[in-house]
Amino acid sequence: MKLVLSLALALFAFVPNALAQDYPNRVITLVVPFTPGGPSDTTGRLIAGPMAKALGQQIVIENATGAGGTIGTNRVAKSKPDGYTLMVSGTGTHSTAEFLQKDLAYRSTDFEQIGLINISPMVLVARSAVPANTLKEFVDYLKANEKKVTEGDAGVGSISNLACALFHSVADVHPTVASYRGSPQATMDLVAGNIDFGCNQIVNIVQHIKTGKLKAYAVTSEKRSPMLPDVPTTAEAGMPQFNLLIWFGLSAPKGTPLPIVEKLNKALNVALEDPDVVKRFADLGYDVVPPPRRSPAYFDKYYKDEVAMWGKVLGGLAADKK
Repeated sequence: MKLVLSLALALFAFVPNALAQDYPNRVITLVVPFTPGGPSDTTGRLIAGPMAKALGQQIVIENATGAGGTIGTNRVAKSKPDGYTLMVSGTGTHSTAEFLQKDLAYRSTDFEQIGLINISPMVLVARSAVPANTLKEFVDYLKANEKKVTEGDAGVGSISNLACALFHSVADVHPTVASYRGSPQATMDLVAGNIDFGCNQIVNIVQHIKTGKLKAYAVTSEKRSPMLPDVPTTAEAGMPQFNLLIWFGLSAPKGTPLPIVEKLNKALNVALEDPDVVKRFADLGYDVVPPPRRSPAYFDKYYKDEVAMWGKVLGGLAADKK
């Protein structure tokens, strides 16, 4: 009996390792749950090439959009946990969605976390014709023109939607909100002057700020962004409560064998050590996380802490609305 049990345990341990040795032997799909051209799409495409080279297998990007990123995220959560369906996870899909959608078909715990990729602040921006030039002036302008001002975001539950919701709460303003199907559309309408302001990621709007098409009031980090050195932090601008960072990571369906997760993590580390990838992320306003923060264990704790933080924030916002 002991011999049989020992053989069974040995076989159980052998199977995942055998799978990892053979992995990958076909194309890997990397799901981006938002539209092409947005921050998560950019992140996915930057890491896909170096990872594919490290793994010796092609990685194709699939943009599965809708419902603030939850449609594509649910598709990955329900996929076979064999390492061939991955996703670019983020604040909106993994830290906040379960607090915003009562009928959400997945939970953040339905994934194996492969590694944290990058972090970045949000930027509060407005169309260039808005007369306010500082954050304080902008808040005063909003309070005097609430019924006339429209804020645009990338969709209900997206990080731009949540960041601006936090801003509304902290500043005690109540503008009209227009939610789009992604950041590119919201940015396009903001530049065109069809909406008045928004909370966006640096990658989406830095060029529009530098060319004067958009006006930046503050970045939501503790330090100024090297991409926008003249834009103050929210603390410097007098609103320290409006402070948050967004993140992107690489995730797989729950149950993906640990040897495969570890193999993917090694490939991700190769991508994040690529000088071109690091430079391109920096040029877009992202900080690539350092090696000690790239392990599956670190990412697992990091996103759980984020879930706890956003649970408190969104609970407070809901209470404010009652």
